[in-house]
Amino acid sequence: MSEEKKITVREQKIKKNHTRAKLIFFLVLAVILLLIAVFAEYLCPYDPYVQNLAQAQQPPSMAHPLGTDRYGRDMLSRVIIGSTTSIFATLLLVAIITVVGTAIGMICGWCGGKVDTVLMRIFDVFLAFPGLVFALAVAGVLGGGVQNAIIALGAISWPKFARLSRGLTLAQKDSSYLMAARLSGSSTSRLLFKHILPNIAGPILVTSVLDIGTMMMELAGLSFLGLGVKPPMAEWGSMISDGRVMLQTAPWMVLAPGGAIFITVMIFNLLGDTVRDYMDPKQRNK
Repeated sequence: MSEEKKITVREQKIKKNHTRAKLIFFLVLAVILLLIAVFAEYLCPYDPYVQNLAQAQQPPSMAHPLGTDRYGRDMLSRVIIGSTTSIFATLLLVAIITVVGTAIGMICGWCGGKVDTVLMRIFDVFLAFPGLVFALAVAGVLGGGVQNAIIALGAISWPKFARLSRGLTLAQKDSSYLMAARLSGSSTSRLLFKHILPNIAGPILVTSVLDIGTMMMELAGLSFLGLGVKPPMAEWGSMISDGRVMLQTAPWMVLAPGGAIFITVMIFNLLGDTVRDYMDPKQRNK
C-alpha cells in the first residue's frame, strides 16, 4: 500500500471515529433530556402550579434562578415540568406520522395500480396546503388541547414519510434478493416486514430524528396561538404566550421557555445530522 493510500485510510478512520464520538455525545444529551422529562416531577424545586402573588414577576435570583411569572410561580419548575408535555407530545407525534406514513407508502409502492394512484392524489391534496396553516384550521375545528394539536399536525405531516417510503419501496421491489424471496414462497407480509422494511428503515429513521425539532416548534406554535395545551398545564409554547405581553418588563418569562425550546431543538437536530452522517453508506463502507 502506497504512502498516500495509507494517509487516506488513516483520515477515513479518524473521520469515522469522530462521527461515532459525536453520535454518542448527542445521544447522551438526548437521553438526559428524556430523563429530565420522565423525572420532572421530582426535579422541580417548587410546585410549578402553586400561585404566590407576593412573589409575582421576580427577576432571576438565587431562590428562583429563572425568576417567577405573573402569578408568582417558579419559572425553573415550570420549564422542567413543561418538558414532559413538550418532549413526549413531540415524540408521540413523530412516532405516529412515521408509522402511519411509512405503512401507507409501503402499500403504495408494493401494490401500485389504482391503489397507488388514489393514495398519491390524497398526498397531493395534503401537500397542496401550507402545512402550519392547514394544522391551524384542523386544530381550530377540533378545539384546543394537546391531543387535538397532535392530530392536527399528524394530519399534515404523514405524507412526507409516505412519499419517502413509497420511493424506497419501489427501489427495492424489483431487486434480485426480493425476487429470490418470492421464489422461496415468502408471503406478502413477510416480504414487506422482513425484507423491505429493514432495508428502508435507515433513511426513514434519519428523517424521523430530523423531524423532531420541526414538530416541537409547530406544537409550540399551536400552543402559543391557544390551540394546543390549555392553562394551567405547563408547556413551553403556552408559557411563551403567557409571557409575551410582559416581554419588556419581565423578559425572563419568555426567555426561559424559549431557551428550553432552542436547546432541545438544537440537540435533536444535531443528533439527526449525526445519525445521517453515521448511516451514510459511504461512511460505513470505509
